[in-house]
Amino acid sequence: MLALPPRRQEATRRLPIAAAMSADELPPANITGPLAALQPLRLETVTAGSPDYAVFRRYLALHHYLGFRGPVGENVSYLARDCQGRALACILFGAAAWKTKPRDSWIGWDDATRARRLPLLANNSRFLILPWVRVPHLASHLLGRITRRLAADWQARYGHPVWLAETFVERQRFQGTCYRAANWTCVGQTQGRTRQDRVHNISAPVKDIYLYALTPRFREELKSVDA
Repeated sequence: MLALPPRRQEATRRLPIAAAMSADELPPANITGPLAALQPLRLETVTAGSPDYAVFRRYLALHHYLGFRGPVGENVSYLARDCQGRALACILFGAAAWKTKPRDSWIGWDDATRARRLPLLANNSRFLILPWVRVPHLASHLLGRITRRLAADWQARYGHPVWLAETFVERQRFQGTCYRAANWTCVGQTQGRTRQDRVHNISAPVKDIYLYALTPRFREELKSVDA
């Protein structure tokens, strides 16, 4: 074992470097009123290199409390617009967390099965309703629409589906209301540590763990012995 010298500088949170918004992407007047007035909504997948993906990235970098530097691994990104073409929300699903006891117990996973079947989960790592949008029930409506198509969108992009969606809601910031309204299930809480923690002394916000089954047979699919 190597004894490392003391850290020269305290670690700092890496903040995203957001590009300036173009004139047509500046915040518009507040979007308010009933959800029905915005229908039909357009929920589009956006891919790297497209103009809409550049908008998606900048909105997350500027307005999401975690910032955004880009996804890692398999992912599907959605940009929601109203009937007038105005952007309303950015939603990102990416790779699932490697290990979390409440989720794994709820599924019925052992370590070997989790390692083999983890790509069949998707993590909702970013969900941003733009700050000037104040529309009741919009968030849960979007979650409902996405969960009905997520498995097919993943299949079209990566050649395999996903059977379960997860997300982590920071308890000190949010109540998880839209997830509960969209019938996601809270299965427990994180332990307040990060994946970089090897000696149990790195504290992180405790988060509620929400799951949503994308098929009634999700346990059979996730515990299958097939590769």
